[in-house]
Amino acid sequence: MVLASQIATAFVALIHLYILVLEMFLWTTPRGRKAFGLTPEFAEATKVLAANQGLYNGFLCAGLVWGLSLGASGRMVTVFFLGCVTVAGLYGAFTANRKILYVQAVPAIVALLLVLTAR
Repeated sequence: MVLASQIATAFVALIHLYILVLEMFLWTTPRGRKAFGLTPEFAEATKVLAANQGLYNGFLCAGLVWGLSLGASGRMVTVFFLGCVTVAGLYGAFTANRKILYVQAVPAIVALLLVLTAR
């Protein structure tokens, strides 16, 4: 169960690393615009805001990697950051796009449950 929790947590971290790349570096490219359903004009007008969002996603990724790197003693760090991802995902699903629930919140909830039940 510990290995499953580590894999799930690493998966959530990778999701957030990918979101960082999309928001900070690919926002105005066809790939970034397609991922978020943006027009070229809107993407260009909001690229600074998107980069800021990407940075926050990078912090979530870094926190999860930090928790994983601490091993068993990083359990609470991992729980904290998975909780942050869950809250962000739920908020985003209710305020921006329901897809965020499945891309961000559900994987975080699964990982969080695995971390909490692993011993």
